[in-house]
This record gives sequence, C-alpha cells and structure tokens, in this order.
Amino acid sequence: MKKTIISLSFSLLLMACSQETEKAASSITANKVTLDELQIQKANYTRQIKGLTLALDSLNQRLEKISGGQKRVLVTALEIKPQIFNHTIEIQANIKTRQNLQLFPEFGGRLNQILVKEGQEVEKGTLLAVIDDAGLQDQLDQMKLQLQLAKTTFERTQRLWDQKIGSEMMYLEAKTRFKSQQKQVAQMRNQLSKTKVYAPFSGVIDEIIARKGSALAPGITPIMRIVNLDNMYVESDVPENYLANITKGSFAKVSIPVLNETQNTLVRQTGNFIQPNNRTFRVEAPIKNPTGMIKPNLNARLSIVDYSNPEALMIPFRVIRENAKGDSFVFILKVAEQENEYITEQRFVSLGMSKNELVEITKGVNTEDLIADEGVSLLVTGQKVKRIEQ
Repeated sequence: MKKTIISLSFSLLLMACSQETEKAASSITANKVTLDELQIQKANYTRQIKGLTLALDSLNQRLEKISGGQKRVLVTALEIKPQIFNHTIEIQANIKTRQNLQLFPEFGGRLNQILVKEGQEVEKGTLLAVIDDAGLQDQLDQMKLQLQLAKTTFERTQRLWDQKIGSEMMYLEAKTRFKSQQKQVAQMRNQLSKTKVYAPFSGVIDEIIARKGSALAPGITPIMRIVNLDNMYVESDVPENYLANITKGSFAKVSIPVLNETQNTLVRQTGNFIQPNNRTFRVEAPIKNPTGMIKPNLNARLSIVDYSNPEALMIPFRVIRENAKGDSFVFILKVAEQENEYITEQRFVSLGMSKNELVEITKGVNTEDLIADEGVSLLVTGQKVKRIEQ
C-alpha cells in the first residue's frame, strides 16, 4: 500500500512538472521574449529540477526502508554434474608405410628385361626384372658336369674303399673334390639368382626408375619402387613431458586435412629413446586405408588422449574469480528463506586440466552445487541474490 501511494504521488508530481514545462516551452516558441524574461524562466526550471531531485531522493530512502535496506542482484547459476572428460594433445604427424621400398640390384650388369608396368599389382615372389648374367649360366652348366664327374669318382672310390681296395689317400681326395665341387655349384647358383629381381612383398609397382639396357651397379642404381598401401600408420614426435601419460593403447584420433578424413585409432608403439636435439619421443599408430587414397608422406594431425576422467566436474572459466594472491574461487549459491533467493558463499577451488572454455575442478566443489554464472562480477560473499533462468 505504501509503495502504491509513493508511486502515485511521484507520478502526479512528474505530470505537473511536465505540464508546466510544456506551457513554458510553448510560450517561448510562440512569443518573442526579452533576455530578462528568459533568465527568469531558466531560474524557474532550475528550481523545478532541484525539487524533482529532492523528491527522488526521498522516494529512494523510503523504498530502502520498505525493502529492508537490501538490494537483490540478479544472477544465473550452473548446477555441477559429473561428465566424461578427455584431455588431448595435438601434434603434427607424418603418414608412413613400412612396405615402401626402392629395389636395388645385388648383381651388376646390363638390365635385360623389365617384366612389369607402373601401377601394376604384384604378389610376393613375382619376377620383376632380369639382369644379364655375363656368362654365369654357362659357367654353372660347366660346373654341373664337373660335379657329376666328381660324384661318380667319389662313389666308385668309396665302393673300393669299403672292399678294402685302394689307399685311404685316394678315397679322401675323391671325397674332398666332390664336396668342393658341390660348394662351388651352390655358390654359382646363388650368384646367378641375383640376376633376377623378385617382389619382396605384395604391393603396387609405383615407379620404374631404370630403363631396359641400362647398366646397373649393385646397391647403387635403383630399378623400381614397390609400395604396399594396406599397412599404413602415422608417426609423430611427442614432447618428453608427456612420456608418463601416453602409452601403448592410448586412444588417438588422426585427421588428414587434404582428404577431409578422420579416423579413430590406438597408439601401438612408443619410443624408448628421447631425441637429444628436441627432447621428444616417437609414437606410432595404425590407420586404415580401404580406398587406397592415403599415401605415404601425407601430412596429418594426431590427437592423443593424455588424461581421462569419466566423472570430471567441469565449469567454464568465466565463473572463476581470483583474489589479490592469485587464488581461484567461485561463488556457491545457498538456498535462502524466500523462493528463488540465495546467499552467496565464496569457495576456493583447485583447477585441473582444461579444454576449450572449460576447466576441471579437482577440489573445492561438489556434485549438484550451484555456481553463480552471469552477474558473478557483482557478488561478494554472504550477499543475498535472486536467481533467474538462463
């Protein structure tokens, strides 16, 4: 009732002043007046303004008494609930395959035949190229004849020796000659086999480097490149301070920007050596390549989970305040006597890992606590506030 009377009185006062002001303004506009008359009118307006100011101050004082002298700050609140939190690190990675190989000859000579084409799929053991043997095959044929003769001589000498005929020296010489000839034939066969180049694994002939008829130097002149795109993986260097948090089996995500592709994977290997030049260790994770679009040496982004908490208490940074000492705190809303009214309580908190605009609270708050959000910058501890919906 008191509030109604005060409001009505103030409204009548404003209407009266407004009417006087409008009349005076109309009079000034309609008639030409002297400077003295304008000064008198200005003084009248000034008195009216002072009167309105005094009336407003009086109303404010009376409203303050009626409301008990307490102002209610309007705030919104967040209810703390446990949630899954995975903190990740993001690092640059490189896509690789262990089956990406340039084939070099083991035997020097002229390249006689190339039996495959670029882009051709081959199985492990497929004959790919033939190098001129420089007469090795003829030598091997001659050695085989000598081996056969040595074998025949040895077998005849052994039969005589078994019958106690002949000397032991003859028997041993025949045996030694036969064994030596066997070894020479085996060595020549091995040497001759190096004139043929076979696929070391199943894959695709990515590039033919040498040309038919070109001279090849053993271990120096590449013939072709063979690649297998089935067993791909990403490799990256991780700073050493993550060594304890990233292990075999850690969850990871691989992003390949040029293909607009993302895959989930697990770390399958971590390095056992710290690089002294950049203080990092190597991590490796497999990726799938069903379409064959992923190629070796593509750039990728590797996100690895280095911390996980299935029941983390997360809050936005905006609700956290700091005191002069740099200690972090939040305002907890405690239920007051009236509906939607609360009393603020300052609560110091310990901060953990963060992600985007959220940070984990490791100490200081509990599940289902109400934390002041919008309007928190106006609060002090023990203050009565009114909660509004966000």
